Amino acid sequence: MALRVIFMGTPEFSVPTLSRIVADGHQVLAVYTRAPKPAGRRGLEMRPSPIHAEAERLGLTVYTPKTLRSPEMSAQMLGHGADVAVVIAYGLILPLPILNSPRLGCLNLHASLLPRWRGAAPIQRAIMAGDQETGAMVMRMDEGLDTGPVALTDRIPITAQMTGGDAHDLLSQRGAVLMAKALSELEQGRLTFHPQDSDGVTYAHKIDKSECHINWALPAQEVCNHIHGLSPFPGAYFEADFGKGLERVKVLRASLIQGQGSPGQVLDEALGIACLTGAIRLNEVQRAGKAPMQAAEFLRGTRLSPDMKLS
Repeated sequence: MALRVIFMGTPEFSVPTLSRIVADGHQVLAVYTRAPKPAGRRGLEMRPSPIHAEAERLGLTVYTPKTLRSPEMSAQMLGHGADVAVVIAYGLILPLPILNSPRLGCLNLHASLLPRWRGAAPIQRAIMAGDQETGAMVMRMDEGLDTGPVALTDRIPITAQMTGGDAHDLLSQRGAVLMAKALSELEQGRLTFHPQDSDGVTYAHKIDKSECHINWALPAQEVCNHIHGLSPFPGAYFEADFGKGLERVKVLRASLIQGQGSPGQVLDEALGIACLTGAIRLNEVQRAGKAPMQAAEFLRGTRLSPDMKLS
């Protein structure tokens, strides 16, 4: 027997799971997402969230409340008569009356190996910290921040060249499969939960713009982790003068190389850059207003020669 589901999510990361739930034959009673935001230079056009667009494509009813903290919203949620709510990167806090509205509670898909990296930016923080693995977990939500008991886990290794974008896309797809399995087991009364460990709790705070400037005065491995964790968005960057004043350049992919020099020093004609210890090579970059490009293409249009110093 199919479950009666409320879906709550906003970004692209959530879309594969919504699509999978519908494809598996569950009845999606309502979709809750963030309200459309102004788009374009003048902000005259309102752009719906990725989940909003997918829900409309699937013919589902969409709600975009600014808050869930009202008696009216609690009554609305209870009125759906849902078996379960599936919550993925929704963006609004669910108060206790909302959490208790579905008959079987609220399931959340979180992109980390809890209790490590609770919070807003778990994928980026795992790579930036040099973690060897990450993953997705299905947990039952409670009033805490990602503190609920866990039912299912899918682990993936973080490879040397994996970026935040790579991990995001992989976990988005793997997470959809994991949530589908959780709903199937829930439907059959076989989904079990276990409390999170009390040790190893860390918080994945939202990425601040001030963190994006590359600090060459760190070991090469840390610089590489920083670059990959923030790629492709918001993007780690350096600044250099190519003859028309300082220009900001995002670095999307890098690799470790042999070399040494003053931090930020250009070591060769192939974008080898010295760090505090060791060096890295910039493999893919993006100039302001331009598309991402490989190092060779970037060097054809810039003056970045050995012994130059990057900020």
